[in-house]
Amino acid sequence: MWCVIIPTYNNAGTIRQVVADVQRYARDIIVVDDGCTDGTDALLADMTVTVVSYGRNRGKGYALKAGFQKAREMNFDYALTIDADGQHFADDIPAFVEAMNEHPDSLIVGSRNLAVEGMPAQNTFANKFSNFWFRIQTGINLPDTQTGYRLYPLRKMRHLWWMTSRYEAELEMLVYAAWTGIKLLPIPIKVYYPPKELRVSHFRPVYDFARISLLNTVLCLLAVVYGLPSKLIRSI
Repeated sequence: MWCVIIPTYNNAGTIRQVVADVQRYARDIIVVDDGCTDGTDALLADMTVTVVSYGRNRGKGYALKAGFQKAREMNFDYALTIDADGQHFADDIPAFVEAMNEHPDSLIVGSRNLAVEGMPAQNTFANKFSNFWFRIQTGINLPDTQTGYRLYPLRKMRHLWWMTSRYEAELEMLVYAAWTGIKLLPIPIKVYYPPKELRVSHFRPVYDFARISLLNTVLCLLAVVYGLPSKLIRSI
């Protein structure tokens, strides 16, 4: 059994359309209201979704953790995450489900074309930067470590330890998954970047890049003492 989790923070302009598009391919949808202040609760009131909400914004990592917990309570084995800003295409969902059926217990990672026209330069740089350090920390060459379009094997990820709660948590989850032997499977996905004046982004270049850099420093240290030795022991 699988569900779709949509974390959202002040995406009033796109959340209804994203949910409606997902409903064409998925019956079970969990929307995590990460402290929205833009009337998101009212926008979702007449839609057939499960809503998880809390009083203040706590970050995407916290929202995903809350969504995973709810999905487990509802006895789902897998959770597909999709962003609420309209950048992802719901018609890619069948490809995730097909990959899940062919590769059970894998973490399916949507892989964007980083050279696509309209992709913000800061996104391209951040992703290449993240891909490089991910390869150092895990020995795995993954084409897109920053995408939010993924399908997680919930049972396999039950005991993963989370240090972070915001934007960088998705990178942390990938690293820990690799260290614990979960297979990471990239699949191509489409992406849409609206004109700059229409984009809604909560990414703070200086602050969030500093947090990612700090996380990468810690993960590199942990890779030496835990991550890479664990992989070696499993291979033996």
